[in-house]
Order: sequence, then C-alpha cells, then structure tokens
Amino acid sequence: MKSIQLNTTVGTLAANLYLPEHVEKPPVVIVTGAWTTVKEQMPAIYAKALVEKGYAALTFDFRGWGQSDDEIKYLEDPQRKTEDIKAVFEVVSELDGVDGTRMAGLGICASAGYMLDAVSGNLKVKTAAVVAPWLHNKALVNVIYGSEETVNSLLEAGKKAEQADAPVYIEAASNINENALMYQAPYYNESDRGLIPEYDNRFNIASWKGWLNYDAINGAEKQDKPVMIEASEAMALPQGTKDYLSSAGDNVKAVWLDDVTQFDFYDVPKHVAVSVSAIVESFSTHL
Repeated sequence: MKSIQLNTTVGTLAANLYLPEHVEKPPVVIVTGAWTTVKEQMPAIYAKALVEKGYAALTFDFRGWGQSDDEIKYLEDPQRKTEDIKAVFEVVSELDGVDGTRMAGLGICASAGYMLDAVSGNLKVKTAAVVAPWLHNKALVNVIYGSEETVNSLLEAGKKAEQADAPVYIEAASNINENALMYQAPYYNESDRGLIPEYDNRFNIASWKGWLNYDAINGAEKQDKPVMIEASEAMALPQGTKDYLSSAGDNVKAVWLDDVTQFDFYDVPKHVAVSVSAIVESFSTHL
C-alpha cells in the first residue's frame, strides 16, 4: 500500500493506493465506505481483497474527513461526497501503475448511493458495485427516523447548526453517550473493527439537510453502467435496494446473501470473500 496525495478539482485528498504484485497495468477500483468513516476502515478491507484478485484499488478520505483537510469538517453531504468521487475518478485515471481506461467504483453502505450517482453518465468509468447499500429517499427517511415530525426536527437542528457561529459536532458513535449519532452500534464501537485511531468519530449537525433530503433511488432509471449489488434481507435497509432495482434497467443486478447483517458485510472475512467474488465476476465481464 502506498499513501499518496490526489490533487483534484475539489482540493487535495489523502489516498491509499493498493497494487497487486506481478500485474502490469491492472484495472483500478475506487472504494468508498459507510457514513462518517475514513479510508482505513471497511474501504481498506475491500481494497485488500480486490488486490488479491489482481485489481488495483484506491481508497481516499473525503474532504474534511481523516487526512483530507478542509475548512468544512465531518459533513455527511451526499452531493459534496459525490463530487469528491467524481473528482477522484478524474485524476486516478492518470496515475502510474494502473490502467486508467479500465476503472470501476465500489461503494459500501451510505456511499453506495454516492458511488452510483458518480458513475452514472461518467465516461471514465466502466462499471460499479455496491455492498450493503443504504439507499433512501424521502419516503424511506420518514420510516427510518420514525415520523415526518422527527425528520423535521432534525432538519431544524441542522439549519441552526448551519447558522451558528461555530460548527456543531457530536460523537458519531459511542457506547455510553446516548446523544451520539450511533449509540451502541456494532463495528463502530469495537476497537478490533471500526474504532481505529484514524477514525474521526465526529458528525457535523449541519449534515442533516443534505442527508435527509438525499434521494439515492431517483437516479436508478438513468443508471447506464453495469452494476452489481451485494445485499441481504438482514442488512439495515433492504427496501432501498428493492426500490432501486425496480426502477433500474437490466444492467443493474443483485446478489442476495442469507442472514448477513449490515456491519458483518463490512469486515467479516467469509462475507467479504463472497461479496468480492461476485463483484470480481461482474467486473471481469466489463473491464
């Protein structure tokens, strides 16, 4: 693994480039992770698995997260993060050691929607895959957060944070802080899994506007790339995948695994191996 700096149209982004041994000019996959996460978490797990299959893989920190410094920090803004992914595709195609004419995207959890939006209509990208996708729209948001009233209260909190003199941050994950974004959530609170030193573990309250108003399903009809979805009825939001599939064309396919939870998709070796095998089978057809 090589740590690099990507000079992109959205700024300088910290990245890790993984290259397979004894493979000249391999295809390259951009890998992105769940909300609030950094490149050393689940993106690194999948990047390493892809390298073992002969692919190059690149993970990066979005603006204001991890090692990618920015005035705006810890903002979970789907549009902003989608722009980051597009900017990374632009420069990765020119990196030495990879075949920039054979690029793919892999998004995990929340960034699945961002990745699907970033590759749609993108002439530089051949194909994409998503794992345990969190794909929501306004209707699903109201169900997920309990009611339209609750959603409106979060939007109001986000609006106040936007107008505040200083940024308003909370813990992203905690076992003891009930006001954390994710309270007693697996993976994020486990030091041998997601709770690593590189993890910012912060969430900008101003994120609520972009996050809650995001429609990750709306782009399904326009999706022009071959897409492989790795899903399970036991993951956090299977309905979002079903809705995306119902609107997408035959170019979007899904593999449904039995009893794999959201967090186990992130790093449990046997589930990662099954997911990567299906992804590679799809990628090999289109790259």
